[in-house]
Amino acid sequence: MARRPTHYNQTAGQSLERIGGLSDGIFAVAMTLLVLGIAVPAGAAVHSEQDLGSALLNLAPSLVAYGMSFLTLGIFWVGQAAQIRLLIRSDRHYTWLNLAFLMFVCLLPFTTGLLARFIEYRVALVVYWLNILVVGAAILVNLEYAVRSGLVRDAADEGEVPPRVAVAAMRRRVYIAQSLYAFATVLCVINTYVSITLIVLVQLNYAIAPRIPLLNRL
Repeated sequence: MARRPTHYNQTAGQSLERIGGLSDGIFAVAMTLLVLGIAVPAGAAVHSEQDLGSALLNLAPSLVAYGMSFLTLGIFWVGQAAQIRLLIRSDRHYTWLNLAFLMFVCLLPFTTGLLARFIEYRVALVVYWLNILVVGAAILVNLEYAVRSGLVRDAADEGEVPPRVAVAAMRRRVYIAQSLYAFATVLCVINTYVSITLIVLVQLNYAIAPRIPLLNRL
């Protein structure tokens, strides 16, 4: 009996370990690139303690943008890892959707540098927000595809949240977070620093996850 040929599209992109490994590498590189946007003050411009202090103060926008983006990448890295943990397998389409997600993750060092250099300009803040929006949309698309394609486990391991509950929580988390980011960005009509402050507070909530019932629902 002749063996039925296996189509490439049915065998490609099956490894969740490869997706996780590539994701870890890209997130690590993107996080590292963020700090390269913080330039050490030029020696030619520093001739005293006061000059060095002033030069360091001038780095404040870069430091703020670095902190925001490091938190952003950390939040999305944790979110993607939680999503992959729910899966029993992958397929070619899910793999390519993750590559699209990672492509937008790679943009964050650029939009961070743009915001750091033009922190008082609304356009720079909007571009930065659009980057976060697209990354958030991409991770949600990955989740929805995984659910509809039967890639999510049916049962949870002992002590774990049931996959169906976890999926609902992930959806809610993305929708609420992106709504808060959008609201914060709209506040740039007042001042970009107001927007940035609220974005950082939202990020800290998701990163620290304080034991406050209302905040734990966000």
